[in-house]
Amino acid sequence: MTDPLAAEARRLRVEEQLSVQQIRARLGIGRDRAYALLRGVPPPEWTRRPRARDATRAEAERLRAAGRSVNEIAEQLGVAKSTAYQWVRHLPLNPDEATARQRRAHSKAMTDARWGAYREARDADQAAEHERAAGVVGGLDERDLLVLGAAIYWCEGAKSKPWRRAVTVQFVNSDPGLLALFLRFLEVCGIDPTVPTYRVSIHESADAEAAVRWWAERLRLPPDRFRRSVLKRHNPTTVRRNTGDDYHGCLVITVPRSRALYWRIEGMIAELFRIAEDARTRNDGP
Repeated sequence: MTDPLAAEARRLRVEEQLSVQQIRARLGIGRDRAYALLRGVPPPEWTRRPRARDATRAEAERLRAAGRSVNEIAEQLGVAKSTAYQWVRHLPLNPDEATARQRRAHSKAMTDARWGAYREARDADQAAEHERAAGVVGGLDERDLLVLGAAIYWCEGAKSKPWRRAVTVQFVNSDPGLLALFLRFLEVCGIDPTVPTYRVSIHESADAEAAVRWWAERLRLPPDRFRRSVLKRHNPTTVRRNTGDDYHGCLVITVPRSRALYWRIEGMIAELFRIAEDARTRNDGP
């Protein structure tokens, strides 16, 4: 007897040309089950990686036709300069366009020189403001860390919704400073850094293993608490700025058995909201 679920999965693959992820979402099945049902059914042509590479090469040729240099094309598409050169070497820059680019570069250099003094003054003012602001902060006691940690969690952490009850504390961010602050909040709440699990979420074109090592060293986290990284598929039509050696993805901090801690955060946030609303009411007057 034919398995109805297998038949529907194959129909979605062949007739609607859906990916495994789309079929899983449509049928509500797991990854292993989906692959088992689709065994022997070739994937749609649009999901094949060579096509994505061809699209990137076509974009490189378009950028070259628009007058971009090999270095600019490589940087924008996130590929090696040698690869960009191989793709566009049959498309030399138009001489008129090259001259125009040299003129624009000269104009930019002159403008940068004129604005140099302004930028130096601006940077000095910024440094002075930073110093004054740091003096206002002073130290952080336990209460400060609790209130601050609850506030940043409510901005960046996973929250329960009326349609999806969830009471697991999970915090995601790419800023090492903010993550360090949240880890201090957990410590004040009595949670040692060896208790949470950690997971790196990063684009598949980056070095996930290097990112795990970087986060573990930067935040002094136990490497054995890191779980398998989540790789985000690269869209070649998207211009990404988060590339290069400074890109380490996002770190996901998950605290197991954290229902009571989540409720504690909810309580602190509710009280902060109440205090703010009471203050506004008093200031508005009768």
